[in-house]
Parts: sequence; C-alpha cells; structure tokens
Amino acid sequence: MFKFLNIDTLHQFFHQNVWQIGLEDIPVWRQKLVVALRIFNLLIRDLIDGMITLRAMGLVYTTILALVPLLAVSFSVLKGFGVHNQIEPALLNLLQPMGEKSVEITDKIIGFVDNTQAGVLGSVGLAFLIYTVISLLQKIEKSFNYTWRVKHHRSITRRFSDYLSIIIIGPVLVFSALGMTASLSSTSLYQHFMEIEEIGSLVKQFVRLIPYLFVISAFTFVYMLIPNTRVKFRSALIGGIVAGILWESTSWAFAAFVVNSANYTAIYSAFASMIIFFIWIYMNWLILLIGCSIVAYHQLPSLRTLDTRIIRLSNRMREVMALMIMRLVALNYRQHHEAWSIDTLSCEMNINPDACELIVNRLLAAGLLVATTDSPARYLPGYDPATISLSDIVNTVRIAEERDGLAVDDLHMDTTVNEIYGEISHAIDSSLEGRNLLDLIN
Repeated sequence: MFKFLNIDTLHQFFHQNVWQIGLEDIPVWRQKLVVALRIFNLLIRDLIDGMITLRAMGLVYTTILALVPLLAVSFSVLKGFGVHNQIEPALLNLLQPMGEKSVEITDKIIGFVDNTQAGVLGSVGLAFLIYTVISLLQKIEKSFNYTWRVKHHRSITRRFSDYLSIIIIGPVLVFSALGMTASLSSTSLYQHFMEIEEIGSLVKQFVRLIPYLFVISAFTFVYMLIPNTRVKFRSALIGGIVAGILWESTSWAFAAFVVNSANYTAIYSAFASMIIFFIWIYMNWLILLIGCSIVAYHQLPSLRTLDTRIIRLSNRMREVMALMIMRLVALNYRQHHEAWSIDTLSCEMNINPDACELIVNRLLAAGLLVATTDSPARYLPGYDPATISLSDIVNTVRIAEERDGLAVDDLHMDTTVNEIYGEISHAIDSSLEGRNLLDLIN
C-alpha cells in the first residue's frame, strides 16, 4: 500500500490509465470519466505553469482601475431604466464572503460612484472613463483568447459594438432579473404556494437555487460571448457549472478566512480591508479563467495533450504538414466546399491547433495561402493551384525560421559539407521537379 502511495508510482498509474488508454475501446461512461480526468490533469498543469495565475493577477490590477468607472457607467444606464437602486444590494451580496468588511468596501465604492459626475468630468474625462471600462473587457478577451489559442482579436469596430452592448445591456438584464426575483417573492401567488405544505417546501428549495442558477447562467454567458471564436452552449454550460460550484465553495472558504483574519488587521491596520478585497477579486478571476480552460478543453479535443504550448516541429513534420494543408485547402477550393479554418484543419489532421497555425502562417507569409475576412479566418490558395509547385511548398517551411545572421548562407561551411548539402537540396528539387499542387488533388 505504501509503495502505491509513492508519487512516481501514482504518476505512472495515472499516466497509463488516463493518457495511454484508447477512448474508442471503452464504454461511454468510462470515456467521460477519462476525459474529465484528463481535463483535471491539464488544469493542474496550467496552474503550476503559472499562466492562469499570472493573467488573473493582471486582471486584478485592471479591475481596480476600471471598477468605479464601470459602476458609474452602469449606474447611468440603470438610472434610465429605474433600477439603479439595485447596485448597492448587489455589491453587498457579491462581497458577502468578506463579512463585516463588505459593508465598508461597498460604502466606499458607492461613494466613489456618486462622486463621479459626467458634468464635472467633461468630455475628456468621460472618454477616459469609457476607455477604462473597455480596456477591462479587452483584457478579459485577450485572456480568454489565449486559453482558446485564438491569435486574432476582434476588430476595432466589433470591439466597440460588442463591448458597448455588454456595458449597456448586461447591467440592465442582470439587475432587472434581481429585481424580478425580489418582487416575485412578494406576490400573492408565491404566498399562496408557500401556504401549501407539500408545494411550499419545493418552492423554498427552488428559491434557494435561484442564486446558483444566476451565477451559472452568468458564467455560461461570459464563456460564450467573450472569446473571439464560436463556443458551443454545452461546453460553456459545463464550464459555467464547474465555475459556479467553485465560486460558491470559495465564497464559504473565504468567509471563514475573513473571520480568522485578525492578524491581517493587526499588521495592515486600515489597509486590511483593501488587501482582503484584492484577494477576493483575484480568487474570482482565477475561478473565471479556470472555467474558461474547462470550456476550451471540453470543446476542442486537440487541446487535450500533455505537450507544452511551445511548439517544436521536426523538418519532416513541417514538410508533411505543409503539403497536407495545401492539399486540403486546394481540394475544398476546387470542389466549392467551405474553406478550412485553423480549428477544422487541426481536427482533420489530428494535430495541435498551435502547430497547425504555425505552418499556416509560414504559407501565408510566402503568399501560397490567403486568409478571408471571416471570423475565424478561413484559407484559400494564394493563386492558381496549377502554378503552385510542390518544391515551393516544401522550401517555404524548410527555410521559414532562417533570418539575417541565422541562415544557411551565413554559415562558414567547408567544401565537403557544402557539397553534401547541395546534393541533398538538388535531390529534393529533382524529385519534385515539374510537379504542382494539382498533382496532390487529382
């Protein structure tokens, strides 16, 4: 038993029974269990690598700068709909895990918001206010896109329209829902159901679940809307459920931490409340990013690999991938099918999307491929497949990493090596001579 508890033995057991097992040969219930364990393993790896925690810390800094402007803009919008009085109760509820300090911090934030007047700020100040809010949403999108391996962010026009929709419509929907929930409990129909003993207990349980449903719905909405890629509802819902459960569990744990934080108060004095507030913001962003990783790993099986995000491909792999990508793109173009994207290409070839994008970028730079303006981008042949030689495709990826000072021509090669290298290059060119991209699709 003690031998089994050895770390190396556990690691070997986990690797053999989770990563080396074939999903096609096991029952469905076990497939789901193995996938869940793989995602859990990848989350632990990502947390240890530090990129999730680093981005969560960056979002804390941006949140501190943007919190008051965000609430000020939301307050102005909500005031027009007559639900602005819901901001303070919502803040108190959000900061409830901070115990007595939640009242102090909420009062300070609301005080800042009340003092933020558009007339006093002027046009420049108001523009800076909106820019601060948009920069927060932009940083959230970049963090999500990093998790999804999406290299292209929204265009300026799409950022403006999408972010403005979130800023204006989001608070209205959230606080309207909170108001409807509060008013629902005071209706005569609700009171009538509560008087019926059999139904009353069920209604109470449902009312207790409403906050959880709101949290899960909010997480699911964010996971579907923020990344600059198409997110399936099922994957977003799974991430929302896990993040919602984590959020509620962390709230309880954090409340217990605050109760026993007398040492922090003694050390940091008046700053203790703000430090605890920063920690709470960090925990929230960490949970949000963990949920985002779960969504990405669930939707894209190609991401579920123990390989690091630093892609290193052999020359043989680059050449084969380049030929495969050009063949698939040309084939769909010739048959008038939908053009390939990075995600569809990587799934078709069973390769990591980052590795696929690496080769696609080399082909784009050489003009062998062109990208459409779709989101995500799709790829077409750069010109007539009959005029794209196979030697051009292969040579493009062979010399892709070469640059001034790090190119073959810059090396001081002796005569023997130079002759051998020339023979190799000549052999490759000779074997591909007269052959073009049409030869791969006919």
